[in-house]
Order: sequence, then C-alpha cells, then structure tokens
Amino acid sequence: MSHDLTKGPVIRTMLLFAFPMMVGNLLQQLYNVADTLIVGQFLGADALAAVGSSYTLMTFLTSILLGLCMGSGAVFSIRCGEKDEEGLLSSVVHSCLMIALLACVLNLLVFIGIDVILYFLQVPERIYHMMREYLWVIFFGIFATFLYNFFASLLRAVGNSVTPLLFLGVCAVLNIVLDLLFVIRFGWGVEGAAAATVIAQWVSGLGLLFYTLYVFPQFRVWGRRIRLEKKVFSEIAQFSVLTCLQQSVMNLGILMVQGLVNSFGPAVMAAFAAAVKIDSFAYMPVQDFGNAFSTFTAQNFGARKEERIRAGVKGAVVCSVVFCLLISFLVCLFARPLMLLFVKAQETEILEIGVTYLRIEGAFYCGIGCLFLLYGFYRAIGRPGMSVVLTVISLGTRVALAYLLSAIPAVGVVGIWWSVPIGWFLADIAGFGYYLMLRKRSKRMEER
Repeated sequence: MSHDLTKGPVIRTMLLFAFPMMVGNLLQQLYNVADTLIVGQFLGADALAAVGSSYTLMTFLTSILLGLCMGSGAVFSIRCGEKDEEGLLSSVVHSCLMIALLACVLNLLVFIGIDVILYFLQVPERIYHMMREYLWVIFFGIFATFLYNFFASLLRAVGNSVTPLLFLGVCAVLNIVLDLLFVIRFGWGVEGAAAATVIAQWVSGLGLLFYTLYVFPQFRVWGRRIRLEKKVFSEIAQFSVLTCLQQSVMNLGILMVQGLVNSFGPAVMAAFAAAVKIDSFAYMPVQDFGNAFSTFTAQNFGARKEERIRAGVKGAVVCSVVFCLLISFLVCLFARPLMLLFVKAQETEILEIGVTYLRIEGAFYCGIGCLFLLYGFYRAIGRPGMSVVLTVISLGTRVALAYLLSAIPAVGVVGIWWSVPIGWFLADIAGFGYYLMLRKRSKRMEER
C-alpha cells in the first residue's frame, strides 16, 4: 500500500507515515542490541566491549550506504510528487547501479583493511582478537544492508512505510533466535552473534528486493530498454553523495570519539557500548520521524505545495520536541535499570559510568530531535549541502570538545559525554537560522 503525502491533514499524514518507520527501525536496532545484550550477559564484559565497539564501526560503514539510499530516496519522492513514472524508474535504475557498485567496493576494502581499522580504533590488546573475529563475520552483511536500505527507501518514497516494518519484524525475531542458538546452545562466542546478525540481514535484504519486484511490476527492468544518462546520474549524485557525506561525517566523528573512549580502557568501553544502545533506541523514533518528514517535504516540494511544507515544518517541530521531552524524562529516571539489561549488577564501575552517560545525554534529546528534522528538510528541498554543514558543526564541536575536556584530569571521560549535546544545539541554531533566512528570501520574492 502506498500513500500520497501531498494530500490530507498535515500532522496526521506525517505521523501515520512515520509510525511504521519508527517501529521498523527500532526493530532494526534489535540486530546489534540482541548481540550486545546476549553477549554481555553470557560472554562477559570483554566480549561486550568488543561487540559494542564493532557496532560503532559498522554504523559508520553502513552510514555510507544509508546516506546514498536516503539521498536517492529524496529524488524518488520528488519524482512521485511530480507524478513522473518514467523519471522515477530511470532514477531507480541509475541509483541502484551506482550504489550497488560502491557497496561491493566498500565491502572489499574493509576486508583488506581490517587490521588498519582496528589500529585506528586503539583497540586494547586484551580484546583485539575477539573484536577481529566478530568483524570478519559481520562484514559479510554489508551488501545485504545495501539491499534492505535501498528498497526500503524506494518503498517509502512511494508512500509505503509498512512493508519494510514487516520484514524487519520477522528478521529481528530471527536474529534473536539465532543469537540464543549460536551463542548459548552451540557456544560459538562472538562469531556466533555476528553470524546471527548477518543471516537476518540477508533475509531482510533479499526479502524486500523480491517483494518490491513482485508487488510493483513497474520497477522490473528485464525486457525494457533503459537508457543510462549522464544527466540522471548527476542528479542522483547531487542528492546521494552529499547525503552520504553528511551521514559519513556524522558517523566518522562518532568513530573518532569511539577511539578516544577506547583509550580509557575496557570498563569505559563496555559502559559506552551498552549506553549507546540505549541512547540509539531512545532517539531512534525522532530520527525516523525526521526521515518521514523528509519524504513528506520532498513529495510536496515536487508538487510545489509550499504552504503545506511550511505547515509541516511547524507541526514536525512541535511533535519532535514533545516526544523528546517525554523520552528524556524516562531515560534519566530509569538509567540504572536500563543499564542492568546489558551489564551484571556486580559490574559496579561499568554501571556508574553508563548511568552518568545516559543522564547527561538523555536530558538533551530535544537537540538531536530538531537536528534530524533539519537534516531531512534540507535534503528534501534540494539543499543536502546544508545538512553536511550542520553535521560538521555538530560533530566538529563534539570531537574537538571531547578531546579537549577529557584531557583535563578533573573532568576526564565525562567531558566526552558533555561534548555531545553542546554540538547538537550549536547545529540547531545554525539550521533554524538558515531556515528563517530562506523564509525571508521567499517572502521578498513573492512580494515582487
């Protein structure tokens, strides 16, 4: 089922479209969270540190493909708003070829450079081999991640956000079942946890591919003459490469912070690994709401409905802020019980570090919620470069402050935690300031 986002009540339309995306990506987070929870409870703190640090690396790698898919999705949404079916098919073919090739190259490079990557991350010798074993298996799921995110972006662009949710639901359950089987029953350790994730990723990626081609025959290219054009590649690249850059810069900054965290030893690594999973779950809904808002904006941008876009901006900000305030309250209140899901009660040092992290980050989720809306908005109106600027402001501040503050003995690792919300709010100020400037420019043009 697909929906036309250029019609109907603005807030209700966005929320109905966003809800399956929110639930779906929460399920997607279960892939690595299941690994982390089961590994932390059954294999110990060192295994938790290895798997958690791997998650940060994999988030960076897959963000490259995710950014390309999200950028392409914006183009698909604009074509849908314009009711240009031939243009949509052409964009899909060009985008798929480009991103599939890059996915293959990326997959090859990470296998070749695995030891260089681990050196860059400053992984302690105590967990080095365990982390390498986990990564060697998990890397086999990179192309599957491309398949899922590409076809999920395509389906969402045409207004279908439910089907990706259904596939993720099945595969999240599969991942958990395989985690329990491989880690506990067969005793395969961290490699078993990685294998469970990879199998689930391939099931979701291939499943969504076959579903799309079966239900939407207009996307089947066999027997049809598709002309590859430089102009179409250029348009796809304009949206996709900049969105990829934005996602990559964001996660590269996080990866650099991961290296700094690793320098504080296994206890901080384990606490950070668990707390980041909770953090991701907490603000994942507003991230997905930002992506849904982007699709909404792109379709209306293609249909030239500026007033509807303005109403969408106001409604999206209100919804995001209200949700973030609620989640901030819950995370700060239940920080310790949440950490106990991943860490045993006797690991008191890890628990205290994790709780401190959650209470600092959790108090300021409004900052990241508004930032996700800004990313989505500028991507949808054909200004993905602004999303890159906002990411540089946010992550540049975070990385610089993390290294500066943590070097002060009286502050230490807590300085890393405080650098995050400061970066969020500086980027928000820049993003909303630029939006107001665009509004004023648009009004002057209308008056003429």
